[in-house]
Formats: sequence, structure tokens, C-alpha cells
Amino acid sequence: MTPEQLSATIVDVLSALVDEGSLTLPEGVPASVTVERPRQKGHGDYATNVALQLAKKAGTHPRALAELVAARLGAVDGVGEVEIAGPGFLNITVEAGAQGRVALDVLAAGDRYGASQAFAGKRINLEFVSANPTGPIHIGGVRWAAVGDALGRIFTMTGAEVTREYYFNDHGAQIDRFSRSLLASAQGRPAPEDGYGGQYIHDIAAAVVEQRPEVRDLDDEKAQEVFRAVGVDMMFAEIKASLHDFGVDFDVYFHEDDLHRSGAVERAIARLTDMGNTYEADGAVWLRTEQFGDDKDRVIIKSDGQGAYISGDLAYYLDKRERGFDRCLIMLGADHHGYVGRMMAMCAAFGDRPGENLEILIGQMVNLLKEGEPVRMSKRAGTVITLEDLVGAIGKDAARYALARYSSDSNIDLDLDLWAKSGNDNPVYYVQYVHARVSGILRNAAALGLEPGDAMHLLTHEREGELLRALAELPRVVASAAELREPHRVARYLEDTAGVYHRFYDSCRVLPLGDEEPNDLHRARLALVAATRVVFANGLGLLGVSAPERM
Repeated sequence: MTPEQLSATIVDVLSALVDEGSLTLPEGVPASVTVERPRQKGHGDYATNVALQLAKKAGTHPRALAELVAARLGAVDGVGEVEIAGPGFLNITVEAGAQGRVALDVLAAGDRYGASQAFAGKRINLEFVSANPTGPIHIGGVRWAAVGDALGRIFTMTGAEVTREYYFNDHGAQIDRFSRSLLASAQGRPAPEDGYGGQYIHDIAAAVVEQRPEVRDLDDEKAQEVFRAVGVDMMFAEIKASLHDFGVDFDVYFHEDDLHRSGAVERAIARLTDMGNTYEADGAVWLRTEQFGDDKDRVIIKSDGQGAYISGDLAYYLDKRERGFDRCLIMLGADHHGYVGRMMAMCAAFGDRPGENLEILIGQMVNLLKEGEPVRMSKRAGTVITLEDLVGAIGKDAARYALARYSSDSNIDLDLDLWAKSGNDNPVYYVQYVHARVSGILRNAAALGLEPGDAMHLLTHEREGELLRALAELPRVVASAAELREPHRVARYLEDTAGVYHRFYDSCRVLPLGDEEPNDLHRARLALVAATRVVFANGLGLLGVSAPERM
């Protein structure tokens, strides 16, 4: 019996009490109730505070309501015992057979175990990474690659229709600086003062010259246009390839320049003007963002007739909404924190709901440590640490897991020596090892001709119960990770469950020894081990991390 199943059972009990007149709930029976694993041993398998939550609404005392629920709940098949604690908490012990069915439910669901319909019907545009195409993906962008892709997988697991989108910033001054840097490299000159440096600039400049040798004979203005056209495409192709190798692909690559070429900016401004949310002053066009919570109004068309930076944001947001996305979620770096207020005001100016139609997540800094010292320089990029640097140091799995393991609103100090280790103090190794170990047990069982059984009532050992309850938590953890936009909850759950599994393994022998004849307990434990493999494969898959069969 999973927490969700127990929650539904308690709702049924409440409904029955209401129907027979033993309980009055003017606001109706809740659709679900909170069921949690108690923190202290001896308090049952699960606990709920439903009596404390509903007593006032029911016009009774929490303990009196708890007694009503306990009497009815205790008679339900699969529920062993219900105790009332304190002012009205219910501590529930599940019968071994009902608890053991969790393993069979996991095996029946397979790679869909952990899925739900919590976000069914939601169309989510998930924009992340979106690094400028002027250099390799740096470590901050790599964090969003890992977190964003994991979040997309989690949203999909909870029923949402997700589109992963990369906003290609190919309109603006940074592209001019990039193309001038390539031109300078090709001509053997130092990079411009405001330009880009690093070996990658020389590599791309040389590749452009090789592909378009005629660029050597052009004047600087025309040559720069060639470097812009060809060099930006080369850089972006490299970014795409790096992300693909990291296991991150996008459904849409949206070009900022298209907004300006297509008239989308003008259409967005016209829409806001028709809504009465723009005005002209000092020769410029302004958006009335202050009335929607921003600290001041924002210029959208400058006095020289050129669009301000926010003008592209207006068009891009409107384009997403017109494509049918009801939730537009954008992941930005820590340096964009001051940007959130104006974006939310822009959302409200379009008549939408900030925080719902538009949501912005801010990711904090990532610092790499080697032998206890900060790592600051990349061999190829010069001034920043890149995706390739990180993967080269610790591998793709460790990189993805490490970056997704922490709340995105906290800074990370990644110890490269730790994450490169093959040992239990390396969190990704610790988790992956469980999958490899259970895979080995299942291989050995197959060699003995032993298959999982269904005599789950035999799983009465304390460690078996702990593991079953841990496996039952995955659906709740995934739903919570989606709701709170926190993939790290999946990683921490896997680490906690790994500890539970190891304690089970140390206490409960799964396979027969020597000439011992296999029995139903061996088969039941083998089913529990097989369910454990499903849970770890699914959890690692949500993080984009492999589940190895051998280590």
C-alpha cells in the first residue's frame, strides 16, 4: 500500500462517515490527505494529521475526529493497526501483505513507475541554457543544461506536454564583438578590447578562412560580415554538439533575429498600445511597467527609433503565448536577478498572470575545486570553465548528477577530486552502485533458475518494510519535484533510498546458499530487489544519468 493509496483510502473513510451522518464537512471531503512516513520508529508505517486539519471545519475536537477515522480505517483490508497520538495524529501500520504489494505495483508499472497526471493538460515552454553563440557553454550554462533537462523529464513524467527551447541570441552587440574578434584573429591582430579571447576564437577563425578563403581579399567591413555569417553558425553548431553529447537536445531553436526581421516586435508593441499600456515621452516609447509592480517604467523604443533590449522580450513572450503555451518557464543565471521584476510586469501588461503564465528561475554560481583550490581557467576558452572541461574532469554522469543534486538557488562548490572517485563518498557512484548490485543479484538468480514471486506477506523483516516504504515514495517525490521545480529532490531521494537498500542487503539474504532449496521468501525478496532496480533506473533516468548493469 503506497502513501497515495492510503490517502485515497482515508478519503473514502471520510466520505463514508459523511454519508452516514457521523461527520459533517460543510466544505466537502478533501480530494486527498497528507500521508507521510513518521520520523520516529515505533510510530507506525505512515502518519497523517487529517483529524487536526478537519476538526474545526467539522465542529468537533481533533481527537474525537481521529477516533472516528481510526475505528473505520482499522477495519480496511491491508491496514493492520491505527493508533491515535497526541492531540489527534493517526499512526498507521500496514499489514505485511499490503505493504509488500508495493514491489509488485512497481514491477507492473515498470518504466512508468513514478508517473502521475499532476500536470496533465499543461503545455509548458521550458527555455534554458540559451547561452550567447559567442563561445563554448560555460559552467553556469552547464548547470542549467543539467537542471533544465531533468526538469523537462520530470514534467513529462507528471503528464505535461513539454517543449524544450533554446533562445538563440543572434541580434545585438555581442555578435558584432564576436565577428570582430574572429576577424582580428584571422589577421593576426590581438582581440578587440571589448572582444572575445581564447583558443576557440583562433580555431573558428581558421575554420572560416578554410571554408571561405576569399575572405582574405575582402575589406574589413565585408570580411566581418563573412565571419558573422559563417563563424556564428560554426559556434552554434559546436554548442549544439556539446549539449547533445551531454544528453541535452532541444525541440526548438528560436532565433532572436527572426523577431526583428518578421515584425513581431512591432506587433507586440501594437498589442500593448491597444491595451493602453504604452506612452511616448522624450522622443521614446515607454511601457507602463511600474503600474504592474516594476520599480520604474521601461523604454521599449529608444529616441533614435531602435528597439531597446526589452522589445525583443515582449515579442518573444507574446510569440510563446500565441503558440499555445500556458506556462512559459525561463531559467536564467544569477546575473539576471534584477531582470525578473520587469519581465513579470511585462507579463501582467499583456493581461497574463505572473508566476503562472510566466515563471523565471534564477540559478546561482558554480565553483569548481581541484585539490582544494578554485579552478578558474579553461585550456580552450581561456577565461571560463566549459562543459567539456567539466565532463573531461569527472565524466558526463557525475557532471549531470552533481549539477542537478543541489537546489538551483544555492551556490555550488564542486570538488572535482570527490566526483571523479569510484567510492561511496561520491554520491553518483553510491546511487549507481545500487542499480549495478541489484542487477548482479538478478543475473545470479536467473542462473539459478530463480524468478521473483508474489508471496509478499512473507516480507515481515524490519529492513524489508523500510525498503518497501522507501520505494513507495518515488511518485510523491517526482510530483513534488515538478510542483516545486526542484529536480534535486529526486537525487536526494535516491541517495536516501540507497542507504535503505544497503541496510536491507546487509540484513536479508536474497539468494539461497549452497545446497539450500529456494523458497517463497527468496522469491519475494527477489521481487523486492527487482522493484528496487526499477526505482533506481527510473530515478536516474529522470536526471539524465545512466543506470549501469555492472560497475
